[in-house]
Amino acid sequence: MAVVEHHAEPAGALVGDKGLKRDAIGFLSNLVIGIASTAPAYSLAATLGFIVAVNGMGFHAPAVLLVSFVPILLIAFAYKYLNRADPDCGTTFAWGTRAMGPWVGWLNGWAIFVADVIVMASLSVIASTYTYLLFGWDHGANSTFWILIGATVWIAVMTWICWRGIELSARVQQFLLAAEILILAAFAIVALVKVYVNNPAHSVHPSFEWFNPFALGFSPLVDGMLLGIFIYWGWDSGVMVNEETESSAEAPGRAAVLSTLILLAIYLVVGASAQAYGGTQVLIDNSNDVLRVLGGSVFGSPWDKLLIIAVLTSASASTQTTILPTARTTLSMARWKAIPSVFGHIHPRNLTPDVSTLAMGGLSIVFTVLLVAFNSSQDVLGDSITAVGFAILFYYGFTGLICVVYFRKELVKSWKHFLAAGIIPFVGFGVMAAIFVKAFHDYSQTGAGYAAPLFGIQIPIVIGIGSLLLGVPLAILCAIKYREFFSRKLEVAEEGSLDYVPEEVPIHF
Repeated sequence: MAVVEHHAEPAGALVGDKGLKRDAIGFLSNLVIGIASTAPAYSLAATLGFIVAVNGMGFHAPAVLLVSFVPILLIAFAYKYLNRADPDCGTTFAWGTRAMGPWVGWLNGWAIFVADVIVMASLSVIASTYTYLLFGWDHGANSTFWILIGATVWIAVMTWICWRGIELSARVQQFLLAAEILILAAFAIVALVKVYVNNPAHSVHPSFEWFNPFALGFSPLVDGMLLGIFIYWGWDSGVMVNEETESSAEAPGRAAVLSTLILLAIYLVVGASAQAYGGTQVLIDNSNDVLRVLGGSVFGSPWDKLLIIAVLTSASASTQTTILPTARTTLSMARWKAIPSVFGHIHPRNLTPDVSTLAMGGLSIVFTVLLVAFNSSQDVLGDSITAVGFAILFYYGFTGLICVVYFRKELVKSWKHFLAAGIIPFVGFGVMAAIFVKAFHDYSQTGAGYAAPLFGIQIPIVIGIGSLLLGVPLAILCAIKYREFFSRKLEVAEEGSLDYVPEEVPIHF
């Protein structure tokens, strides 16, 4: 990668070939961005109850959280090796273009963009609602008008932070994630202590059988995984800021794998603690907001506000770390001449993709306003969360397949390479593809969505599959205008690329 001095930066500041600031953040900041992007507290609060409610689930929600982690870890290995060979902030877009052609690359870039825009509505609405709840303003938390005002402000503030610079974004994430994890840890400890000491109503002592996926039937396990995959999504954001991370070829890949392991620990401990304290029925009855409801009895007033703070910091952090990587995906696409070049513009002082960042923030506000204003009951908002899963499964699955295709000539040279960069990513691809098909079947059934179907099609399918299909005509329009990009030839990994000896990664923020 070419390194040059930028005329507008102080002496010594380095920028890469896309104009982003080199070595701006360290390994730990990259790891923080990856973990924070998944919004652990929000994901548990919004998903755990629905997993428990799956028919035939019983007390085995922790087992679903454990099994859902497996395909995520497999895909994380694909990210690790692909990033080592090509640390491009466009990630699956860039890697797909090289290995499987410009059409595959472009559609995966579109899938990343679509997933992030759709989820922004849910994240910003949660951040807005919990801000009002924190200050005890129930009217604002239940008013469509004030929810939209708060959501708009949150998106605007986080867009400004992303525009201002990667270092500021990383510092904000460190604070928000630290608060979130400390509160979740306190919740788990207090809940388990009360279960064993006080035996509150509905409580159940944890059992190792809760974590045994073989005790579940196939159907409830797969249906639970449809939800379980969602709560792990977002760790790849750290890879998308690879060009701004020290040891860009190695650190983001390591952080990706490590972040999934940390998330697994958080989800298993907190999920099992919540189930032990409240039992399954309480979680089912309060599936929209498990942690806040349990917080009232676990901590008591006024300490129950801590769970509100945890979900608020979680949603707001993820709002920021959704804008951050999406802007870098469109930056990469613009620099590859796959979309209009204006999206590749870099702010001369902040060294951030300013046009892409502001466009992502603006589009997120518009989408959120339209989705909520014309759907005051917010049932479509619930369907939009389900719909995001299709885009996630699409580009995660393709990343696994792309890894196998790109390194195909290197895989046969060593059984270690064949396993680590071949079998593992390919199995990840297979699992993602199977869940995609299963999800399409399940959410096509009558009554599968919260909102009324559109022309007989369930809303999760309309939003999820419809948004992916929208990328096809857009890709065709771009193919007409950007013929150079769409005429690119396939590439294969350089000889010896998997024999690379990893460099030492400095462990600091």
